[in-house]
Amino acid sequence: MISAISTRVEVLKYLETYVAENISTFLKTVEESWQPADLLPDSRLENFFDEVKQLRERAMSLSYDLFAVLIGDTITEEALPTYESWLFSITDMPTHGDSAWTKWNRGWTAEENRHGDLLNRYLFLSGRVNMREMEASTQYLIADGFDIQTGHDPYRSFVYTSYQETATQISHRRVAQIAKREGDPVLAKICGYIAGDEARHAKVYKSFVDKVFEVDPSEMMLAFEDMMRKKIVMPAHYMRELGVEVGKTFGHFTDAAQRIGVYTSHDYVNILEELIADWKISSVTGLNDAGEKARDYVMALPDRLKRVAERMKVPQLEYKFRWIEG
Repeated sequence: MISAISTRVEVLKYLETYVAENISTFLKTVEESWQPADLLPDSRLENFFDEVKQLRERAMSLSYDLFAVLIGDTITEEALPTYESWLFSITDMPTHGDSAWTKWNRGWTAEENRHGDLLNRYLFLSGRVNMREMEASTQYLIADGFDIQTGHDPYRSFVYTSYQETATQISHRRVAQIAKREGDPVLAKICGYIAGDEARHAKVYKSFVDKVFEVDPSEMMLAFEDMMRKKIVMPAHYMRELGVEVGKTFGHFTDAAQRIGVYTSHDYVNILEELIADWKISSVTGLNDAGEKARDYVMALPDRLKRVAERMKVPQLEYKFRWIEG
């Protein structure tokens, strides 16, 4: 226990040594990273149009809900400017310089940037997407911003990113599994690569929370409790289409994801249980009275949420998204 650390700013400075020592394992170098061009037809080659034709034929066989989820995932990934500016605000670091936090923020952004690029190109080539409608939704999402209720608190933000990156990894991994089952191994590989990045990023953010628990356990526990009381909302919760109110399209997107089992209310509970286990919440020491009460709330929450999840009913009627042709 480092009792002298009493503020979030001091804790972030303390954690910077940990980030600096591990940055090479947190991030991959550009040289060893995959790029979108590795996974899609190469326009320089003579067989480019033949490969595009095959890609389009496979894409046409994918179910409507799966394609809707894939487009929603793409729009979420392409709102990266919002997430990057938020990430810099919570660590209170400049976008330039060589501090460990700055390197992490820039490196995370650079890795995430490939996701939207790759998915966008696949959708463009698929022939099933009204790209203008999708692009308008992306512009809306960036312009509308988001409110994930973390404020500028790094503790709450690290809880959020631990949760959200894990959820995103699950979503991309499940889309990969369904795409493979429905006959599109290329899309399965694309989403599998993205899921791998998200899993690694989730592990990093969870390690940040681990480190905070070592030096400021009560405040970290209170932040965990507060985020769970507020509920973790996905970064695209303001998603909308042209002519649709803010957030309305997101509801239809999540319905589609639940219908095909890409991301469900049960997954939300499972992630919470995973975080409780990973952070060893039951055995955290050094808590004050408020921290103990916060732990009691968090430990009891999964059972409550399971009962709620059992009662939830997902609309079975497919919503017709403006993004999808035909």
